[in-house]
Amino acid sequence: MSIARPPALFVTGPTASGKTELALALAEHLPCELISVDSALVYRGLDIGTAKPSPSVLARVPHRLVDICDPSEAYSAARFREDALAAMAEITAAGRVPLLVGGTMLYWRALVGGLSPLPAAHPEIRAALAERHAREGAAAMHAWLTEVDPASAAKVHPNDPQRVQRALEVFLISGRPMSELWHRDGGSALPYRVLILVRSPGERAILHRRIAARLQGMWAAGFEEEGRRLYARGDLHAELPALRSVGYRQLWAYLSGELSREEMRERALIATRQLAKRQYTWLRAEPEAAWLWDGARVEQEALARVEAFLG
Repeated sequence: MSIARPPALFVTGPTASGKTELALALAEHLPCELISVDSALVYRGLDIGTAKPSPSVLARVPHRLVDICDPSEAYSAARFREDALAAMAEITAAGRVPLLVGGTMLYWRALVGGLSPLPAAHPEIRAALAERHAREGAAAMHAWLTEVDPASAAKVHPNDPQRVQRALEVFLISGRPMSELWHRDGGSALPYRVLILVRSPGERAILHRRIAARLQGMWAAGFEEEGRRLYARGDLHAELPALRSVGYRQLWAYLSGELSREEMRERALIATRQLAKRQYTWLRAEPEAAWLWDGARVEQEALARVEAFLG
């Protein structure tokens, strides 16, 4: 006799789509606890640029996996999966439902499908790749990755040299594309039955306006000053995962003198739009997702779907 799997709720969507607001609304009506699925919210001190829920919101509706790392640490998808599964088990044991919310698609993939062991870093290969990148440029490196591992190349932006070089490093070490080393198998299957809700505006232009408005609000709220405080610490650098986050990466380049303020803001806007595009690519590949488009009754529709799912 098979054992019934406990329920879990996933709320996701592109950046600035309203997924956090939807999750908070659901939490007011359901016996659930929230778990963040966001690679930037794990870091303390990255508040304005991540649109982190305010302290008052976090006090009212606690989010697990928020503010659990210093920006000098490297938090990974593997660590997220371990932490998320532990939090989900605790919530389920307490008779409540885990509600996971966020837009880091790599984390969703790691949680649902598991992770294959990837080869450890190879210092000589990594150094050779860095040298080739400096000599030939980001576009050439991404083109090389497209030749040897098109699936990974499609998910990595050409201007993300660390991820491009890591995928190439895995290929050179193992002789196999990194995309083949990611797998779904029974041993790593998520032990929950899941309802996936995707929050999204109906038109891309609407999302672009929201992204622009969000960034304007961040600048007005002191995003640059937040970055200056991090920069002044002296122990952080541009290659740390925390500072490769969209917005922070461009802000760091400005503080380092590589960009003007105007260039920083424009590049942050472009990078955020590109992030949303990549998120849509991931989300459209999920056949079981229930899409919730903008409308006057989106929260009611979401609640009805959840209540039917929970039975």
